[in-house]
Amino acid sequence: MVVMEDSDDGVTQLRAAVRDTWDELSTSERAVAQYLASTRAERLLFASAQQLGTASGTSNATVVRALQRLGYAGLPALKRELAAGFTNAVAPEVRLKQRIAHVGRDLDGIWEDVFDEAQERIEHCRRLTDAEALKRAVTALAEAGEVFCYGVAASEIAARHLALALGRIGRRARFLGATGFALADALLPLGHGDAVVVFQPGRALDEFTVLVERARAVGAKVVFVTDELGETFADRVEAVITAPHTPTGITAESLTGLVVADALLLALTTLDETRAVETSHQLTALREQLLSPPRHGRGAAGQRRG
Repeated sequence: MVVMEDSDDGVTQLRAAVRDTWDELSTSERAVAQYLASTRAERLLFASAQQLGTASGTSNATVVRALQRLGYAGLPALKRELAAGFTNAVAPEVRLKQRIAHVGRDLDGIWEDVFDEAQERIEHCRRLTDAEALKRAVTALAEAGEVFCYGVAASEIAARHLALALGRIGRRARFLGATGFALADALLPLGHGDAVVVFQPGRALDEFTVLVERARAVGAKVVFVTDELGETFADRVEAVITAPHTPTGITAESLTGLVVADALLLALTTLDETRAVETSHQLTALREQLLSPPRHGRGAAGQRRG
């Protein structure tokens, strides 16, 4: 099995945090800190707070408190730091083998691992979401003539979901997923008073810079739903909402992006209930017609054939 060296930045930072805060930790928090500092990173990467609590002879609540004392927002934040060196140093197929080795064939364990990580990521997303940023994002979308939802690769799922659901509450929206030269055509319709929601956890693509600059040039607003790109684009966009990505690959990359999209959708629905209800009524009527299309008389049929 490939293991992370002690010199990896995430491990080094963790151990430095333990040294620097040791005197401030309670006895139980020290037990957690000592376990974290002495355990290989790949084991921490796949562990839940409950598993770390059991291993350190404490509890999952103590693990969370200890991590916060060490300067981490939570377990997903620690995992993100550790995963940076892990994913850079270890090939994807090797990481997959390690995930498989971790979960084994224990169905109960697999079930618990997936739900534990999903819960950790969603709770981390909840804690990291800035109320003012959320308000600015909702306002930008509420005032937009049309919302362009951009996402590529794994982020495409959340972008498509938001675009489709916005249409279902009476908002003009479209999905964008083009890259390279094809993106230029997709950006032509973007105009003054529109808004763009970009879903992308971490990798900074050239397309994002072009998209943001185009929006600024035409007077459109941009909302970023991301994990690592907030600082890069914060001064050029309307709002940044943090959606932590998966440090292990056990849960879907788009999970927190989908949750953020649902929060934006619910907020927009409540801002214009009449429009949302009317659009829902029209959608239901169209679906009923498609399930039971109306039959036309012979005359109408004959006219169509003619």
